[in-house]
Amino acid sequence: MKKLLSMILAVMMLLSVAGFAAAEEELKEVLTVVTWDANTTPYLIAQEAAFEAAHPLIDLQYIDVASQDYAIKAGSMLSGNDTSDVFMVKEISDLVNWKAQGFAEPLDGYMEKAEYDVSGFVGMEANYALEGTQYALPFRSDFWVLFYNKDLFDAAGIAYPTNDMTWDAYAQLAKDMTKEGQYGTHYHTWLSAVANWAVADGVNTLADGQYDDLAYFYNLYQGLEDAGACMAYSELKSSGLHYSAAFANGNVAMMPMGYWYVSTLIGYQNDGTCNFNWGITAVPHAEGVAAGSSFGNLTGVMMNAKSENKATAWEYISWLCGVEGSKATASTGARPAWVSEDVATAMASVAGFPTDEASKAALLPTFVAVEWPVVDKLSDIKPIVEEEHTLIMTREISVEEGIEEMNERVAELFE
Repeated sequence: MKKLLSMILAVMMLLSVAGFAAAEEELKEVLTVVTWDANTTPYLIAQEAAFEAAHPLIDLQYIDVASQDYAIKAGSMLSGNDTSDVFMVKEISDLVNWKAQGFAEPLDGYMEKAEYDVSGFVGMEANYALEGTQYALPFRSDFWVLFYNKDLFDAAGIAYPTNDMTWDAYAQLAKDMTKEGQYGTHYHTWLSAVANWAVADGVNTLADGQYDDLAYFYNLYQGLEDAGACMAYSELKSSGLHYSAAFANGNVAMMPMGYWYVSTLIGYQNDGTCNFNWGITAVPHAEGVAAGSSFGNLTGVMMNAKSENKATAWEYISWLCGVEGSKATASTGARPAWVSEDVATAMASVAGFPTDEASKAALLPTFVAVEWPVVDKLSDIKPIVEEEHTLIMTREISVEEGIEEMNERVAELFE
């Protein structure tokens, strides 16, 4: 009889625990976030786990959309009065369209009430402020840094590049590190690798119609190419050599590239593709521009104006874009938009990241500009700049002729 009673009590306790767990699940508030590649993107998985751990009464659910179809699919959802709480912003132009159609909830009121600190965005949040109103906040930023091969510098007895170096000093360093079978630096064939440095001053853009500021960077590149300090553009175009392989080969001393290459290099070290010591610094800066200035691309989050859980949506947005969410993002090797010592420490703690203090300091940019701001006729401006860039790089026209063509052709769009 006692045994039977014990069994009954045990069953009742199990049912009670199960019932409590079920009740707890029912009490959870569901927060829906529309994104892309949710099941295969490490930082999204890490963000979900960290957010739910910090908010046990919120059930974060991703609505997964294929990356290549995201703008069209997300736009269709919003046009169809979808009430998903948060939409991730892949392109600034998408946010512009969604704001114009009334789909984006203004965030200013939430930010003011929470006294939300934006200093860690180092100016990046301004790219999501449309007509003076904040419609999204950034949580990722793949800004550019300078990669360098420590072993080559050690062998040459030359000091490593620093986090405060002008472009002239960089060019001289590249020439000093050049010898038979070794290049002082490497430029990928993108426009961004050669000329985007002009936008890092926070004044010039690639869409402002005035391109005289690009001349310095084209002349600097051509001087390095003429000195044999980098592989020729025409050679790279014909061979199709990818920047990741070019640097991993071990005969390139420096390379300006997006931060995303860090995870690639760590992977190369793990599988044996890359077997040398490397580090990163801030990209060089022009005279009169602050050290640590760079450019990059943003990924952000927007609250749906039709969300029925706006307070919870704001809790998620503020967490994701702030320090704690940024730590979760950084734990996977991805680069958060938020800049702080805590986030830099989290990023530097990723296995395989260089252990020197200079590399960690490179994770603290002072300003990050966007590559292409959203302006009128952007879809017409971009191909003009790209076309003239190619002609300059192949030396079919001079730097001066190419700049003049950019200025004149873009001006004609607004006549």
